[in-house]
Amino acid sequence: MPATRLTLICHARTVAQKLACFPLDEPLEMDWQAQAGSRAAAFKRAPHLLSGPEQRARQTAALYGASVETVPALRDCDMGRWQGLSIDDLHREQPEALQTWLADSHSAPHGGESVAQLCERVAAWLAALSEQPGHVLAVTHPLVIRAALLHVMQCPLASFNAIDVEPLAQVELRFNGRWRLRLDRRD
Repeated sequence: MPATRLTLICHARTVAQKLACFPLDEPLEMDWQAQAGSRAAAFKRAPHLLSGPEQRARQTAALYGASVETVPALRDCDMGRWQGLSIDDLHREQPEALQTWLADSHSAPHGGESVAQLCERVAAWLAALSEQPGHVLAVTHPLVIRAALLHVMQCPLASFNAIDVEPLAQVELRFNGRWRLRLDRRD
């Protein structure tokens, strides 16, 4: 059976990231339209291009190609009432709730999705994707990429906040009977 190659790419930077805020459905900070298609040549053959439904993911995906499939499973973690709030505001106004969320992967004091629920959603998507051979490039969000890495590396949920994912960071996963993390060298 041919392998599945998955390249996960984090969306480009937004103002919310710059200000350390939980995201809304905001656009990219960069002029993505002027750079549309500019990263398409990064791959020898055009991969199947997927994106989370948020504006920032779709705009970043446009840097890699014009034909983008929106996939609900790649959506960002639902932060409920915390959407748009800064980490500093939460430290001041809801320190116990923030600490609970950081310490307990099953908690969702914001009324949205817990880290455990996000990880389950991403694991289910990876299971379905493993049956589709070929190269897939998926533009998504830092928390979704963290969830994918925890699943592939079989790490405990407590490791979730030990992973930093920068804007436009990319990670490659391969499935050939089991998921594996592949680290490429860059020349």
